[in-house]
Amino acid sequence: MQYFVIIAKDIANSLEKRLAARPAHLERIGTLHEQGRVLVAGPCPLSEDLTNTSAGFSGSVIIAAFEHLNDAKSWAEADPYVKAGVYENVEVKPYKLVIGSALEVALPTTS
Repeated sequence: MQYFVIIAKDIANSLEKRLAARPAHLERIGTLHEQGRVLVAGPCPLSEDLTNTSAGFSGSVIIAAFEHLNDAKSWAEADPYVKAGVYENVEVKPYKLVIGSALEVALPTTS
């Protein structure tokens, strides 16, 4: 397995759609997390005040482990936020961790 970064950009005024799809979105990411495959995941708030969620979000970033780029792309395309029309576009790229405290996290192995 290797890491891939998923960078998603929200449509304008996405908050209502985002909130409606959020439980399914978080459940899906939670499954990856339980498998030890999530390095980081979170939204990009429009406000510098992270408690001000009513301002909305500009997108999301997920760095997670997948076998291949196509697996990461397929997973990203099936996200509830994509299906709900929250994201304007989603980009998936291979990611190489070089510096950071996350280096202590081992990549999951396949059996």
